[in-house]
Amino acid sequence: MSQADDVTYTDADLVALLRAGDEEAISHLVEQWSPTMLRLARSFVASPQSAEDVVQEAWLGMLSGLARFEGRSSLRTWTFTILVNRARTRSAREARTVPQPPLATRDEPGAYDWFPGPGGEAARTWSSIDVASRWDTAPESAVLSGEALCQLGQAVSALPARQRQVVTMRDIAGMSADEVCATLRVSAANQRVLLHRARSALRTALAGYYRG
Repeated sequence: MSQADDVTYTDADLVALLRAGDEEAISHLVEQWSPTMLRLARSFVASPQSAEDVVQEAWLGMLSGLARFEGRSSLRTWTFTILVNRARTRSAREARTVPQPPLATRDEPGAYDWFPGPGGEAARTWSSIDVASRWDTAPESAVLSGEALCQLGQAVSALPARQRQVVTMRDIAGMSADEVCATLRVSAANQRVLLHRARSALRTALAGYYRG
């Protein structure tokens, strides 16, 4: 990790670095995976704070469990599986102890949660590492691109939880179908149906935005 940024590390390399306590390797993975982990956790739990707690628990679980990692799945799949398990446990606990507020409407502030970026500003990205999307550098186009991404973020947040989980992992995190099936414990056919429905809903939302 301390070498050039374009060096490609295998899972074995990463695991070795993490087991050796390489702080730069840990920091790199946290920076790269955490934004998507937050979005995924948010689809299980009741609040952004709970999602942040789940992500912290997942990272601690991953790092403390590295000695048991046998490489039967990718490091990312294994980490996201830990995240989903922690999120499910947290969600079940919250359902037993926390009264659920009424669902927000589209016109209410906070109706959709789109995780803030550095400094608290609304995130405007569509990638697994939260780097700005380079749609266009012209000022007018940049404004429109930001609006479109905001609309897209709102549409993702409005999806049913399982569809949101699948499309977040496939199209935001760039995970494979096999990784999603393994992490969420769904069949390949179910994964395809959920992804198709989520993408259709997002296309519809964007089409309405552009027509408007």
